[in-house]
Amino acid sequence: MSSPFQRRLVGTIILVAIGVIVLPDVFDGKKKHYQEEFASIPIKPELSKDVEQFEIQEPVDFDAELPGEPVEVTIESSEAEPEKEVLTIVEKKPAPEAKKIDYAKSAWIIQLGVFRNADNAQNLALKLRKQGFQAHTFPKDPKKGDLVRVAVGPDVSKPDLEKQLPKLKEITGLNGQLLKFTPLNP
Repeated sequence: MSSPFQRRLVGTIILVAIGVIVLPDVFDGKKKHYQEEFASIPIKPELSKDVEQFEIQEPVDFDAELPGEPVEVTIESSEAEPEKEVLTIVEKKPAPEAKKIDYAKSAWIIQLGVFRNADNAQNLALKLRKQGFQAHTFPKDPKKGDLVRVAVGPDVSKPDLEKQLPKLKEITGLNGQLLKFTPLNP
């Protein structure tokens, strides 16, 4: 025969099995089943007969030629004959083009150092700004690891930046390196 312990164990297993199987369904409540509703789209909508229809006209082609250069038009009226107006056309010559400097190709910076500790780089840049320099920190670059660069500039004049190198060495004790500045990848 079976002992009381075995009967209790079997009873407990049966109760646990019923609890695991039946109770979740009881506590979930009513299940809602959603069914998608489809609406048919008509292939071609029917148009009413009250719609206005317009005739598309051909564009008008003028055989007029414009002058190659800008023209200034002034209207002068004489005081003796107020009804007549004189129309004079004066051709305006374009102003000579000023020499354009491509700053993206000719800008320079002084790179003072590359720091692993971002706080040290920020402190150095702050110290340089207090001294009147245009100092920047370039954020962590994923290609170069966790390094932060400190640079002075950019400036268009390379000789002006070269003159600043000895003063920067006095202030920071770092030998700066003169580099070309690229705005898209500083």
